[in-house]
Amino acid sequence: MNEFLDPLLLSRWQFGLTTIYHFLFVPLTIGLVTTVAIFQTAWVRTGSLKYLQLTRFFGKIFLINFAMGVVTGIVQEFQFGMNWSDYSRFVGDVFGAPLALEGLLAFFLEATFIGLWIFGWDKLPEKLHLASIWAATVGSILSAYFIIAANSFMQNPVAFRINEEKGRAELTNIWELLTNKVALAAFPHTIFACFMVAAGLIIATAAWHLYRNQHLETMRPALKFGLWMMVGAGALTVLTGDQLGLAMVETQPMKMAAAEALYHTATGANASFSVFTLGTPDGVHELFSIRIPYLLSFLSTHTFDGTVEGINNLQEQYVQLYGPGDYSPTIWITYWSFRWMIGLGMSHVLIAVAGLWLTRRGRSPRWRWMWRVAVWAFPLSLGAMIVGWIFTEMGRQPWIVFGLLKTQDAVSPGVTGVEVLISLIAFTLIYGTLAVVEFKLIKKAIQKGPDDAPKEDPETGELQHTATVY
Repeated sequence: MNEFLDPLLLSRWQFGLTTIYHFLFVPLTIGLVTTVAIFQTAWVRTGSLKYLQLTRFFGKIFLINFAMGVVTGIVQEFQFGMNWSDYSRFVGDVFGAPLALEGLLAFFLEATFIGLWIFGWDKLPEKLHLASIWAATVGSILSAYFIIAANSFMQNPVAFRINEEKGRAELTNIWELLTNKVALAAFPHTIFACFMVAAGLIIATAAWHLYRNQHLETMRPALKFGLWMMVGAGALTVLTGDQLGLAMVETQPMKMAAAEALYHTATGANASFSVFTLGTPDGVHELFSIRIPYLLSFLSTHTFDGTVEGINNLQEQYVQLYGPGDYSPTIWITYWSFRWMIGLGMSHVLIAVAGLWLTRRGRSPRWRWMWRVAVWAFPLSLGAMIVGWIFTEMGRQPWIVFGLLKTQDAVSPGVTGVEVLISLIAFTLIYGTLAVVEFKLIKKAIQKGPDDAPKEDPETGELQHTATVY
């Protein structure tokens, strides 16, 4: 019972669950705002009303998702003071800087121009209204960068000094913090993955309507756009993921070793990558595995004869650096989350490739079950992003700030397990309710489909928008 009410364990569960729930909305926000900006640009440049209809249609879905993301994101800030006060006290001067920039600069930019875009229909000049959605897009991407920069400090601490008198880390160079090598590698990888999630929603939405033979003039180009977006973003996600892997090996070699459950240092052909393994959860005893020789070596060093350090060797090094303790993460979580991330993401890309082939030259898939595959495949990219972040955060354990502060030393000293449990239950119930509301609102908007194309005013020749506020 005491273990169940452990404040550290419950605080970790609470932060993990609320973060994952909030993250359900983040990639869609980033991907959809960019998509809406692209559709509106196509409308302004071509005058084709189908792009105006797509702009307003996916704009509704974006705004529903954005509102829910704002509500759930606020909770994250409170937890730093409530459950993780020792963490906040120790690194608040450093970690808080990019978060302040995110709130005061990026979010205000995003929110301000979203407001102008919502209420600016028929009021702002056409190109100025278009500029407002692109400004909102820049704000959302900047917001992501500042948050990734804050997280990257936890993965690879830079730009700080330890104030021994006050017992905390203090920021020394904001530019060095923002150009952390991990942030520079993680940012494009994350953004392109967000585009994959948005592409998945576009594909699923278009497939749902095309399966029912409705809204053909808008859903056919939307489907084609979504398929190409998925393939392009998927390829770029793989390339940027490769660069992030190199940064991870350089800064956190234990995480790469744990991703392969590699206990002994290996070189060349012995540094193989296991696609699938049967054995004990910690990877110590292996019964069966499917392996690709040299691949782990190539992923870690970009050479086929490179050396990949094993968990046991790194454990010895860390004991010498940081003192006695277990410095390896939970192996089965890092091993399988790494593979689920790759498997789910690549599955979605392969479905999109198949979709492009089946719809080439304006063709329609012969078997109707293919539309259902496109619809039900939507969670694949989103699931890949979620397990990818689980890998990123769990692979850093037992550190909350790598090499500086352990997770067990970061929890608030005055909080009790009962208090955390009560808030955890409350958050779960509230978030569960919000999830139902979000799902029903988006489902209703998707099933309704795009509004009819606006008519021209016979006197002025201008378009008459039937709804100016979403």
